[in-house]
Amino acid sequence: MIEKHFILEEADPVIFYGANNVNIKMLRALCPKLRIMARDNVVRVMGGEEDMAAFEEVFQKLEKHCTKYNRLQEEDILNIIKGNSTTSEHTSDVIVYSTGGKPITPRTENQRRLVEAYDKCDMIFAIGPAGSGKTYTAIALAVKALKAKEVKKIILSRPAVEAGEKLGFLPGDMKDKIDPYLQPLYDALQEMIPAAKLQEYMDTNVIQIAPLAFMRGRTLNDAVVILDEAQNTTTAQIKMFLTRMGWNTKMIVTGDRTQIDLPPSQKSGLIEAQRILQGIEGIAFIEMNKKDIIRHKLVTRIVEAYNRDDERRKKLREIEEDTSAKDTSAKQDALPSTPPQS
Repeated sequence: MIEKHFILEEADPVIFYGANNVNIKMLRALCPKLRIMARDNVVRVMGGEEDMAAFEEVFQKLEKHCTKYNRLQEEDILNIIKGNSTTSEHTSDVIVYSTGGKPITPRTENQRRLVEAYDKCDMIFAIGPAGSGKTYTAIALAVKALKAKEVKKIILSRPAVEAGEKLGFLPGDMKDKIDPYLQPLYDALQEMIPAAKLQEYMDTNVIQIAPLAFMRGRTLNDAVVILDEAQNTTTAQIKMFLTRMGWNTKMIVTGDRTQIDLPPSQKSGLIEAQRILQGIEGIAFIEMNKKDIIRHKLVTRIVEAYNRDDERRKKLREIEEDTSAKDTSAKQDALPSTPPQS
């Protein structure tokens, strides 16, 4: 009889073991010749050499399934032991699976274009209105790359700019001060990575979330790097960010041109980057619109209403400028001409 320890490196032990260790109990029933014990992220197994080799193969498949789908149910264990494909494997167009095992897929044509651009280009700009899924899709692509070991880390960043209000002094350490700005990124990650595993990734810097100001001087290798809310960067900031790109790195920049919170005197770095970088090989620009909005139906109507108001204001400004120019011209024409001096 031999003893072997199997370590859960990627899968979340809570999901792998099941509620009240139901999955471990099932494995014990299906492998009666082995003695199986589980604690923390280690599974201890004792038994014969032949039975141990068969269990090791099953264990690897179970962990791979649990890591990919964020679930491990009795039917999955039975299918894997019998050598059958699981039902989840028949789902196409899936980016990654949520913590509840729900497949996350591109839900609109432009989201699908973003996924396709990720495979072809190393730098992608996803620009569109609130609720169009640009940040969520980008984070799903990053999580997929991390799970597939295509990259070693995920780096998420945002400019620390208040949305039209002053937060003033925020208590706590540096993390406490920047967390309010980065909460939307936490929300997306929590839907795709189990809580214990997410905390482990963040403690070991596999997943890093930092304000844009902390990017200066870094070279980012073997990573998926996402800059969210890029409309609130200055030209100098976004140039600094884009030039952090290292080897085996993908960059995704997301933003909404209609929600710029910079002072009126400052130009949006996102708009400038699109103007300057358009047409460069290896860089893709994905334009999203109101058809891509997948939040509550009222979000679409709100965006449309603000767009109509912006168009109306733009036309009024054009009329005022045209009227002002005509008045100035008329006044100049009415002025008496100066007689030539002898």
